Amino acid sequence: MSESRLRAIVGLGNPGPEYERTRHNTGFWFADLLADTHRGNFRHEAKFKGDLARIRIGGDELLLLKPQTYMNKSGDAIQPLAAFYKLEPADILVAHDELDLPVGTMKLKRAGGHGGHNGLRSIHQHLGPDYLRLRIGIGHPGTKDQVLGYVLGRPNAADDKLIRDGLIDAMNAIPVWLNQTLEKAMQQLHSISPPKQP
Repeated sequence: MSESRLRAIVGLGNPGPEYERTRHNTGFWFADLLADTHRGNFRHEAKFKGDLARIRIGGDELLLLKPQTYMNKSGDAIQPLAAFYKLEPADILVAHDELDLPVGTMKLKRAGGHGGHNGLRSIHQHLGPDYLRLRIGIGHPGTKDQVLGYVLGRPNAADDKLIRDGLIDAMNAIPVWLNQTLEKAMQQLHSISPPKQP
């Protein structure tokens, strides 16, 4: 796969205040953090079925998208964005919650499967598997039958802080990606010690 030239970051989540602080919405948290830090303003764009902002990091302009389609239809928002801006899958970073990483651990990943994540499954149907991912560790509740309630629940204060601190680390890796390479950004982010559980 050729080196990605990051052009768009998509944070996954569900729309509506009842979901705003849930674990499943940590992709939205990342998009909001980037917008708040880099003076982006989200506006609803009906043609992209989502809220869109533009930010500048150094000399690079990035698109930020928060699909408003509900998680399992995320691809319905990303596909028209990619078509309109002529984005290749490898130009797009998708930030999503990850059950298989400890709370607060962040990992950048090239391509791959959807791992049963409904948002990624939808994106696969529209773009294939070659987009990039930021995996946002939310931990696992222990058993499969607890997963739905867990991802749609709110983390406690300690876990919330671990996740938000990890998102700052992930945000700080983006300029490294833009100015150097994705590999360098991965090295920086992945070398950070896993957060200590309280």
